[in-house]
Amino acid sequence: MMKLNGLARRYRVDDGRGFRLAVWDPGDANGLIDETSAQGLVQLSEIQERLCAQDHWAVLLILQGMDTAGKGSAARYIMSRMEPQGCQVTAFGRPSAEELDHDFMWRTTRHLPERGRIGIFRRSYYEEVLVVRVHSDILGNQRLPPKLVTRKIWKERFEDINAFERYLTRNGTLVLKFFLNLSKEEHKRRLLARLDDPTKQWKFDPESATEHQRWDDYMKAYEEMVRATATPDSPWHVIPADNRWFALLVVASAVVDAMEGLGLAAPDIGQQLQERLLSARAVLENE
Repeated sequence: MMKLNGLARRYRVDDGRGFRLAVWDPGDANGLIDETSAQGLVQLSEIQERLCAQDHWAVLLILQGMDTAGKGSAARYIMSRMEPQGCQVTAFGRPSAEELDHDFMWRTTRHLPERGRIGIFRRSYYEEVLVVRVHSDILGNQRLPPKLVTRKIWKERFEDINAFERYLTRNGTLVLKFFLNLSKEEHKRRLLARLDDPTKQWKFDPESATEHQRWDDYMKAYEEMVRATATPDSPWHVIPADNRWFALLVVASAVVDAMEGLGLAAPDIGQQLQERLLSARAVLENE
């Protein structure tokens, strides 16, 4: 357990100014050698119960990364330690025609968690400064007024995202963002492994091979994303993702640390309800 102290904090970026992705090792495991080191991790279910009982905060987890980086694994890992009724997972793929007829935040804001619940986004509005930036032709499909599509559009979107996350924070939503930082070599290995396994071929998107060829473009986009949108209220956690078990451990540790900082507690039930509970106890005990 001593090795876990401050584990998530090591990978947290509160201020993106000067952030350089090249200094973050996707293969880092913090000196741990296997997943047995996670046995002492605090169970998320107890913290989630307090979140639900207090009903003041909502929690939004954003998972970003290349295909095969482990977004689905991270969502399943978190969900496996929580009450499903208090947690929702939303995956965002290619936008629909209806979504393209709205502002770029519309399709995600419809799925924000309410108070007392945890929402997990597999991809999010950040795709608008990642995939859309790498594939500029997608921007044309959004049918924006031409005069609004300028060289400043990415800077403006970063500003809008920061303002939106500040708004969420001020209204009681804890925003935790995770970039699953996979190496190019591991990305290739996982794509090939998926192709080699008949039970996983259905998950393979042929475009993933093309996206792999745009690796440098994507890494530049991710770097600028963290640089522009990592803030103390909505930090990024840059998670080493080459070792899947370690990535899951850091994500879970970060969630536990952040939720413990909310001061979650069951509400005071009050004198009137306390008296009714005592009456209920008496009925049961005298049966």
